[in-house]
Amino acid sequence: MSELLLEVKNLSVHYPVKQGFLKADKIFKAVDDISFTIKKGQTVGLVGESGSGKTTTGRALVKLAPITKGQILYAGEAITNLSLKRFLPYRRKIQMIFQDPYASLNPRMTVQEIIAEPLKVHFPHMKRKDRVERVSELLDKVGLSPKWRSRYPHQFSGGQRQRINIARALACEPEFIICDEPVSALDVSVQAQIVNLLQDLQEAHELTYLFIAHDLAVVEHISDFVLVMTEGKIVEQAEAEAIYKHAEHPYTQKLLSAVPVF
Repeated sequence: MSELLLEVKNLSVHYPVKQGFLKADKIFKAVDDISFTIKKGQTVGLVGESGSGKTTTGRALVKLAPITKGQILYAGEAITNLSLKRFLPYRRKIQMIFQDPYASLNPRMTVQEIIAEPLKVHFPHMKRKDRVERVSELLDKVGLSPKWRSRYPHQFSGGQRQRINIARALACEPEFIICDEPVSALDVSVQAQIVNLLQDLQEAHELTYLFIAHDLAVVEHISDFVLVMTEGKIVEQAEAEAIYKHAEHPYTQKLLSAVPVF
């Protein structure tokens, strides 16, 4: 648990905002000079309201958002300025589960094609038979029947579609998975099932997670360490137990006060 897997130093993602012909452009600081580390095998929760910059942070780690400045080190290697081609081996190690379990799946592709797609990219010499076997194995791991390989995304429920997304993320045996609000679009009854599945998979495959969410109750259940983000900045970070028992920053206290008590 002591080995550093990811180190983020002074990361910023800024976007220009057009003000009009006679007005100077402004800069929107989606992520503004944040730093944090993630240890191997750890689950780090990244918490904040909508628009806080947490999703942009996750996307920046996998080159889906442009980095204005800062440095990202993965297993001690600087990956910030790598070209997409040179970043490809890291894309196999770093996967992402997206928030919307339907929009992130191609409706024209079968489950077999969706999950096998990363296998074709990262293992181009893998035989079709081996890809079919691998997809069946992955479906079984996430609690879906391998017989459903030929079905399309619209034939599944929201929770089942998210399981397909998880299977796709696992296809290339990654080390680190960025979970971008993976349960926020699901019914409450299904959320716990997906969170428990992620925990089981983490234990079985020695995975490391960055778990992005706005729901502190979910984050408390799954995280070892918590980062609290607002207006593009990390305002508090500590062990999960310390955050929930002795939150120091007013924004963190505000978030905690909004958590429903049953």
